[in-house]
Amino acid sequence: MTLTELLPTIRQLSAIEKRELIRILMAEEDISDERAWQAQFEATTDAQWDSLAEIVRQEIAADIIL
Repeated sequence: MTLTELLPTIRQLSAIEKRELIRILMAEEDISDERAWQAQFEATTDAQWDSLAEIVRQEIAADIIL
């Protein structure tokens, strides 16, 4: 079923039900964001981690704190 097909049903929902639907949809977006982050994290190579660690060591040595 498409969103266009669901619109008549959504329009009939009460304000509370619409807010709940929005909450559920936003939670789904959060899950998608988390999955994307996890995929990027898992794809990080040892060389990338080493590079990041070197940058952090240099910033610590230079007393650069954000």
